[in-house]
Amino acid sequence: MYTVIADLHTHTLASSHAYDTLDGMALAAAGAGLKALAITDHGPAMPDAPHAWHFGNRTALPRLLHGVALLHGAEVNVMDTLGGLDFTEKQLAAFDWVVASIHSPCIPGTLSEREATRLWLAVAETPYVDCIGHSEQENYRYDYKTVARAFAKNHKVVELNGNSLNVRKDGIPNMRSLLLACKEAGCKIALNSDAHSAMQLEQGVKKLYPLLAEVAFPPALVVNGSTENLLEELKLHNRRVAEELGGIVG
Repeated sequence: MYTVIADLHTHTLASSHAYDTLDGMALAAAGAGLKALAITDHGPAMPDAPHAWHFGNRTALPRLLHGVALLHGAEVNVMDTLGGLDFTEKQLAAFDWVVASIHSPCIPGTLSEREATRLWLAVAETPYVDCIGHSEQENYRYDYKTVARAFAKNHKVVELNGNSLNVRKDGIPNMRSLLLACKEAGCKIALNSDAHSAMQLEQGVKKLYPLLAEVAFPPALVVNGSTENLLEELKLHNRRVAEELGGIVG
């Protein structure tokens, strides 16, 4: 019932706690039958982030590699409870795909539900953020119902993160509540691997499918569930890459 044609959150060696090259990740994506791959290395506030030039040198990258269309993006860091990010709006506008996430080096400790809710409501209003990364984390738990409505209104895609099953296990029970809130609000989701190696990318997000089936989540709301869904979402976000991808992703 569920499938993905693109992985919209992955890392390469440019994020130094990842393990594979761009070429290796694209090759793994091709082997997994994916049509598109977003490369979203860490923004500058993370200790392992690549140099700023990495994000400004996108013309050095191909659009198609091993038959897989590449989206040139970033995983930006939310820096405070007012939704501040570690890229400028101009920089965000230039990407093909932007994932916004909370990481403990940027927001250490724990936020109250009120603080975390305020944070994500602010991000919901931020232009050029396309996707909300691994927000099920227990130490940043927020009011899922209220924020899912804001995400839906502002066309923010909520991620279900396959890597959270390995490294953020305390948030696994929250995934169901988050998913139900998205279903109720009509908020779109993405099933992403957050892969830090080709092996993780190949393993994909299949372990998330039973959760979607359990709550009867509509496949039409999974943005990377079909080529049509993905291209429609990119157009909705005014991402210029949509037109280019439409010609190469069948």
